[in-house]
Amino acid sequence: MEKETIKSLGEFGLIDRIKKNAVIFNTNTSLGIGDDAAVIDNGNTFTLISTDLLLEGVHFDLTYTPLKHLGYKAVAVNVSDIAAMNGTPRQITVSIAISNRFDLEAIDEFYEGVNAACEAYHIDLVGGDTASSRSGLVISVTAVGVGSVTTTGEGSVSFFTRGFFVCFSTFVRAGGSVTTTGVG
Repeated sequence: MEKETIKSLGEFGLIDRIKKNAVIFNTNTSLGIGDDAAVIDNGNTFTLISTDLLLEGVHFDLTYTPLKHLGYKAVAVNVSDIAAMNGTPRQITVSIAISNRFDLEAIDEFYEGVNAACEAYHIDLVGGDTASSRSGLVISVTAVGVGSVTTTGEGSVSFFTRGFFVCFSTFVRAGGSVTTTGVG
């Protein structure tokens, strides 16, 4: 029997595999591991949390990507995940690991893009972390937002209500589904 590989699983298969063994201990975790954002029930509101990791040579090539654009993109991909859950982003943290080939001006340029995105989306940069990298640039952004989430009564959550128009900018993955239970 052939050994299963990460490549054969793909991103969503790997997420499903990790999710399968994760145990939820807190009853206010309405939605845990997934592709877009986790949902935390705070009683009258829901907190949405999304994290994305961007790796040089995998997600971007600095030969073609100005650092300012990269900073903006790093924020935008997280804002998009919060929006996909019908949420409004409020805060982000940005963590970076940088090699010694980057000077202070390069870091300033990256954060110009981060700050421009924060201004465009009206979100606050509230923290992050820095570390050294032996090679390349590693970026991790976590976005926190608030959402308009309702429970469906079937143990799941709904992010949209009657009258919402839903568009897809990509294909719905094989095995994925979109249900309109309770939505007119």
